[in-house]
Amino acid sequence: MLNNITHVRGFTCWGAHMGIKSKRRDIALIYSKVPASAAAVFTRNIVAAEPIKLSRQHIKDGMAQAFIINSGNANACTGKEGWKGAVAMAETTAKELKIKKEAVLVASTGLIGEPFPTEKVVKGIKECVKKLSDRVIAGSLTANAILTTDTFAKEGFTSFSVDGKEINMAGIAKGSGMIHPDMGTMLGFIVCDIAISPELLDEALRTAVDKSFNMITVDGDTSTNDMVSIMCNGEAGNEKITEKDANYDLFLANLEQLCTHLAKLIISDGEGSTKLIEYHTEGARTEKEARQVVRTVSNSNLVKTAIFGSDPNWGRIIAAAGRSGIEFDPENVDLYIGAEINKMEQVVKEGQPIDGVRKKLKKVMNESNIIIMIDLNQGDEKAVGWGSDFSYEYVRINAEYTT
Repeated sequence: MLNNITHVRGFTCWGAHMGIKSKRRDIALIYSKVPASAAAVFTRNIVAAEPIKLSRQHIKDGMAQAFIINSGNANACTGKEGWKGAVAMAETTAKELKIKKEAVLVASTGLIGEPFPTEKVVKGIKECVKKLSDRVIAGSLTANAILTTDTFAKEGFTSFSVDGKEINMAGIAKGSGMIHPDMGTMLGFIVCDIAISPELLDEALRTAVDKSFNMITVDGDTSTNDMVSIMCNGEAGNEKITEKDANYDLFLANLEQLCTHLAKLIISDGEGSTKLIEYHTEGARTEKEARQVVRTVSNSNLVKTAIFGSDPNWGRIIAAAGRSGIEFDPENVDLYIGAEINKMEQVVKEGQPIDGVRKKLKKVMNESNIIIMIDLNQGDEKAVGWGSDFSYEYVRINAEYTT
């Protein structure tokens, strides 16, 4: 059976249906029985949702004890009433759990600009508190309660050892459209039973997010509600990590792995997508430049549409790299495309196309998983990111989103 957030010591959760959405569960609560070190990253969109504004305040001390999330309504562009709704979420959760309201991080996702259904949400919070559980089904219901246009729940789990103590870490995420994060993705929540200082946890989360959620794109839109957060409650009993030692490195590696897993699940569920594309840039002068090339190419609508149509139009890839803002010599670039990293078809060598390659590529382009690698041949740094194709169905979904 799938391990999920209920397998992390000291955490309980629940997901309820209170009618914000017609069929799906729409209120989720994750609770740590003890105060936990916490960290969060938020959208850089200046039009930020009310729960983002509130959670930015609550995370300042690096501690938390609960995540409360509603789906179906973003509580964005909702003014004073929306702010009151976000505050009500935190205050109700705190009162029902008998914890400080500042220990509650609040998140919302759904339609922007609709009046916030505070009464329904408050009622849902009370139900979640009554039904908090560490059963596997509770984790599954919680993962499903944060979804909007997603077609499946996104969960992940990993386990490792620190100082002879078993550490469990798990996470859930949601996201399908409006995905081009500039911090994290639409929503992501991670829990772990390791003991670690809030300062190091914050640094670790930002590093992991930069290499995972910040390297995915569906449609180039950064949401008003993007948020990725983590709580670590120390229930594993390890000696608290307070410096960047081998234990910190091990924790960070597992956090990066979990975040990457969740990020790739989001891309595989991109609205209307039919293909998952993994983009590699190698031979860059700096990691930052490699990341910039990956993000530019992966977000190109011309690249996305060519891949959707299984059109081996590799010129669009090179052209997108050229407008990334990174200086490189086009005559030195090598380009590879394939379905497996160890079976890549070389398309361009030293800036020159290889004869007859388009016919070979046509078969590759029909695959549901495609890998694109650009070697700039001017350094030793590299980066990887993920994106989806751009289909007719994506246009239909978003043309009819509110109707």
